[in-house]
Amino acid sequence: LQELVTTFFSASINTMLIYLVLLINDQTGERTINYELLAGLLSVLFIIPYIGRLIITSAASAHFREHQWAFRTLIVGNSEAARATGHRLKEGKGKARIGVNIVGYLSIPGEVGVDDEERVYSLEEVEEVCRREEVDQLVIAGTTYNEKKVLNLLYQLFHLELPIKIAPDTFSYVTSAIRLQDIYGEPLVDLTTPALSESSKNVKRMMDVVVSFLVLVLFSPIYAVLALLVKSDSKGPVIYSQERIGLKQKPFNIYKFRTMKVDAEKGGPRLSEENDPRITRVGKIFRKYRLDELPQFWNVLKGDMSIVGPRPERRFFIEQIMREAPYYALMYQVRPGITSWGMVKYGYASNVRQMVERTRYDLIYMSNMSLFVDMKILIYTIKTVVTGRGM
Repeated sequence: LQELVTTFFSASINTMLIYLVLLINDQTGERTINYELLAGLLSVLFIIPYIGRLIITSAASAHFREHQWAFRTLIVGNSEAARATGHRLKEGKGKARIGVNIVGYLSIPGEVGVDDEERVYSLEEVEEVCRREEVDQLVIAGTTYNEKKVLNLLYQLFHLELPIKIAPDTFSYVTSAIRLQDIYGEPLVDLTTPALSESSKNVKRMMDVVVSFLVLVLFSPIYAVLALLVKSDSKGPVIYSQERIGLKQKPFNIYKFRTMKVDAEKGGPRLSEENDPRITRVGKIFRKYRLDELPQFWNVLKGDMSIVGPRPERRFFIEQIMREAPYYALMYQVRPGITSWGMVKYGYASNVRQMVERTRYDLIYMSNMSLFVDMKILIYTIKTVVTGRGM
């Protein structure tokens, strides 16, 4: 059904585009002919692609139904409830159209495990097991898991870069923002797919690349001037590089114009604060107008970041945030951004408590991700920059 609707929607848009470009100036004198042309064009653009897609989809569905194809699944949990979930998935109750092969169960510390002939692995060896068994997806099973435990599990599993699903037993931070995608078989909620369609993801990435390229090229004289200001104000490098954690917990180096003295963190990681003596004179101006963030467009072009997305943090502070707000684990679903709703609403954070507060705004953004929301955040960001409300 989704394929049918998507194909019809695409055909309708392309029909109107072709008509407007090629036929709008072709005055036939009879409006009926235009209607016939539109109907014929829509039929061709819809029927031919959909027949091909229907053949491919039907063949794939047949392979799944006959268990020639199946998703190799590792169940996260080894309790009685986890075994029941694994059994339902394997047997395909509810006329499930997707085949599932259970490769084993992952024992979770603190749970009452089942001891039988099934293969059981420890959480420490999950990476090796996923690689060796060629696991396609992870399913968190067990109705006794509380929200904090599930989120801590997510934090340990996101780096595997595999789909992670859970039975929708509780609807809170974990499941309230996640859409149920497969309603035909066992109802599992995908925790690793943000609420953004594939086409919107492609458009968002395309806009990131185009805008970042234009900014880096057109603003290059401004970059040069800013670099000279940094160099003339204090000793040290112009560009400051620091490791941050991004999509799927992948570390990357973020780039900024340096706004602090070279030895600003000689005593260890430390957040900036109001009237921070470590900030240089030029750095105060840069931070006020967010000019120090401009080099991050290179991160966006590389694919480390997006223009709009949750702010990336250092692992040192992430571990502290996770203790207070385990739902931070959900941030790894998307690329981090130069700006975010948290930055617009809250701004810079000077302690972990404020970072937690800002994270809540970013979590709400992820629940409502859309290109329209991104545009609104960009407009408010530009307003913040122009009015100098960056500090």
